[in-house]
Amino acid sequence: MTENEVTPGQTPGISTNPNEAGNANLIYILYLVAFAAGITGIVGVVMAYVAKDTPEVWLRSHYHNQINIFWKGLLYMTVSLILCVVLIGFVLIFVSTLWYIIRTVKGMQALTRSEAIAEPGRWGF
Repeated sequence: MTENEVTPGQTPGISTNPNEAGNANLIYILYLVAFAAGITGIVGVVMAYVAKDTPEVWLRSHYHNQINIFWKGLLYMTVSLILCVVLIGFVLIFVSTLWYIIRTVKGMQALTRSEAIAEPGRWGF
């Protein structure tokens, strides 16, 4: 059986293990809590790396999205902090934070609807 086939009694896109979707949702929550306690973002990305190859196909896109959110968010913030020397960085910090929140919330919404992330590797919103 290939990984895209559906077994009898299984709805496509719906995980047969409720803990898998709950784990992905927990990672999104950890990302949002990272604004108050930064270490939770690191915990979340480690959890995403550990779980990225085990779930069903539609859920893998969420783990890849979470990994991309973490690393691209870190890159955006680092560049923004460096550019604070020329004052444009303060605006970029705001935009980077907005990007991080929007990507995380959109991922949570898609997870709630049991939908895959269309392009988990995209750089924009």
